[in-house]
Amino acid sequence: MTFSPTTRASLLLRLRDSQDHEAWVEFVALYESVVYRLLRKSGLQDADSRELLQEFFLTVSRNIERWDPDRERGSFRGWLRRVTRNLVINWLRRQQRQGIVVGGTDMQGLLESLPANAESETLEFDRELRRAMFHHASEVVRGEVSPKSWQAFWETGVAGRSSDEAGQKLGMSAGAVRVARCRVVARLREVVAEMESDS
Repeated sequence: MTFSPTTRASLLLRLRDSQDHEAWVEFVALYESVVYRLLRKSGLQDADSRELLQEFFLTVSRNIERWDPDRERGSFRGWLRRVTRNLVINWLRRQQRQGIVVGGTDMQGLLESLPANAESETLEFDRELRRAMFHHASEVVRGEVSPKSWQAFWETGVAGRSSDEAGQKLGMSAGAVRVARCRVVARLREVVAEMESDS
């Protein structure tokens, strides 16, 4: 079974209050990089992706009241994927009507390159959301642990070095590297769980 990130139900409720600035800051922090990367993968250039990113958040803010959390109608992530896909399709069609060539690429080719299958879109969206959650959790945890503990985690968990190699590089025993890594990983999991919980 693969990990499928979710958005906290409490955050979704808070987003319905347009005056809840903190909820929108949290939502943007979580989804900005996810949606931007998906827009870029759709073949859009940086400036166009940033423009559509703004449209994405505007669309969500205008329509969040109408999103129904009924499981039969789909998940919040599914709704966000549809919003993103529809924005890309509408943007490409506008460009085509205006006769604008996007990056020298055939417009029909760009439209056809968008995933038609919801499963591949779901996997891509989940992958980007996991990446964003890890990035956010990493920022939090890195500020909480000692630089040496973070480096022990990074060397073994990200750079792929053995505990012995990391220990030699950091002036730590291999056991101390393993302990530091385990503590950082446990805290990363806690932060991600907090991001997904209803509390």
